[in-house]
Amino acid sequence: MTTPEPAAPSGSDGPAAASSARGSPGSARPSRRGRRTDLFAVLSFVLLGLWVTARLWLDPGSGVRDNRSDQSQFEWMMAHGARVVTHFAYPFHSNQMNVPDGVNLMANTSVLSISLPLTPVTLLLGPRVAFLVFLTLGMIATATAWYFLLSRVLIGSRGPAWLGAGFCAFAPAMVSHANGHPNIVSQFVVPLLIWRTLRLGDPGRWLRNGILLALVIVWQAFLNLEILLMTAVGLGVIVGVLAIGRADLRSRARSFLAGLAVAAGLAALLLAYPLYVQFFGPDAYSGLSRLIRGYSSDLASFVAYSREALAGSPRTAAGLAKNPTEENSFFGWALVVLVVGLVWWMRRSVVVLALAGLGLLFAVLSLGREVRFDNRGTGVPGPWAALENLPILHSVVPTRWALAITPIIGLLLAYGAERARALADSHPAARGQIRFVTATVLTMALLPIVPTPLPVTRLDPVPTFVTSGAWRPYVTGGRSVVTLPLPDTTYADPLRWSAQTRLDMPLARGYFLGPDTRPNAEAPRVALFGAPPRPTSTFFTTIRRTGAVPPITPQGRVRAVDDLRFWRAGVVILGPHEHETALRRGMTELTGIQPSFTGGVWVWDVRSLTD
Repeated sequence: MTTPEPAAPSGSDGPAAASSARGSPGSARPSRRGRRTDLFAVLSFVLLGLWVTARLWLDPGSGVRDNRSDQSQFEWMMAHGARVVTHFAYPFHSNQMNVPDGVNLMANTSVLSISLPLTPVTLLLGPRVAFLVFLTLGMIATATAWYFLLSRVLIGSRGPAWLGAGFCAFAPAMVSHANGHPNIVSQFVVPLLIWRTLRLGDPGRWLRNGILLALVIVWQAFLNLEILLMTAVGLGVIVGVLAIGRADLRSRARSFLAGLAVAAGLAALLLAYPLYVQFFGPDAYSGLSRLIRGYSSDLASFVAYSREALAGSPRTAAGLAKNPTEENSFFGWALVVLVVGLVWWMRRSVVVLALAGLGLLFAVLSLGREVRFDNRGTGVPGPWAALENLPILHSVVPTRWALAITPIIGLLLAYGAERARALADSHPAARGQIRFVTATVLTMALLPIVPTPLPVTRLDPVPTFVTSGAWRPYVTGGRSVVTLPLPDTTYADPLRWSAQTRLDMPLARGYFLGPDTRPNAEAPRVALFGAPPRPTSTFFTTIRRTGAVPPITPQGRVRAVDDLRFWRAGVVILGPHEHETALRRGMTELTGIQPSFTGGVWVWDVRSLTD
């Protein structure tokens, strides 16, 4: 094998020996057995992916219960990818949401590397099915990619590879992000990045390998830049440690560095314009708000159980994460004890020590600017306090550094299982006892974190007014549709409605990250969820939260007309809502226009006010 591999853990002879122990590669029988094992592994990942998302598949009218807003946003993004293909729309910015300013999609989760290939699914089956395919196949593909990296490159044994790959794709943090974050659970490019990075040292192939790595980098960049950054940091640490700790790899340094230069140069060239749009284009922002950068991991969460784990519940996770989608550090005490034991057992391995150090680094970074324990501040500053305002890092949510610990633990589990297998093979008399102890320890650590199906909720059907196209006459001449309540982080259903129209229906405001342009903003153009508030949007936000209509003044009516003109509103619609009566009364008194009920929504024709 010409690939520069990490050192096998102490007690294991690595891939070559593992292959030899099972029979020669040219043997027909082992080859068939190996293919059957591979098929079993992939099928098990398919079953696990379908198990986690089962309730979504079984109920066509359901959505993820704990993050409806992000699901609506991703359905909109899937429709945008299809629109790029069918309408040759500009991929990096859209004016179909947040009229008239639009949305910088490079600065949001546009997932073009997925939405473009899934265009046929979006067009034929709709954006909800496309979202569900993205979510389910993302987890399955992630497990499969890790399995083949571990079984073919890093370890060479299929059983340990299956164990590590299954953890990498279905660990508590990954299942937590399955609540509306398909771009984060879809980490199948990460093993490819590792594989292509390891191949950079192949003698005489630096140009080819550099080009291939650059293409994989670009692929991941259009899936999730945060995961790309964390992977780059992790690979940088591991490669640096191997370069220092293993003299046999230094002879390949010239080829490695040449390939790395090609990869960096070509990736920078291909991403130069998209990244320019992201950081300097229309509606670009400069870092996340201080509130979002305060999302950190609670020190007590590392030994707690996630609410989506077999041993977990909302009670076990209460107060230890900002929301159910960000339970990045919930490993459970049994697994933490096992990981510490594995590191001590395999401490002679440079790779294991490097992985352990990297995991500890990510854990410390995830604690944020102040260490918290059991939902209380300790007053102890975290290292992130000195880093959070740096360029690039000011756009990272610190708790997600703990997400990067998941593949590290997956690798340690695989290396540990492989060493146990090799130990059993080298001690035939104790083979049964070794296997029994291994199975018992793994069961005790992993059974409590077996994932449960995602909880779901019924989604209100898209109103007939939207699906029938009855809104079209109102938006001619560049007008928009204003929905009540106006869409934001907690009410994003209008994005789902727009996605059903293939984004033909333009929306005022929306759910996205955009620059805070208010004079009293905490920092110039810092990221804000949604557009900066306007008097009328604030008015209806109050009604949505309280169910009460604030006092309406002549000045408020003037401001409402100004806001409708700013939004280029052609029609205002109100769908089913718990505060429907108050919302209807508020809009009617603000505009003096009586609504009509048609197609399941209340309709205000406001063209006479905005012409």
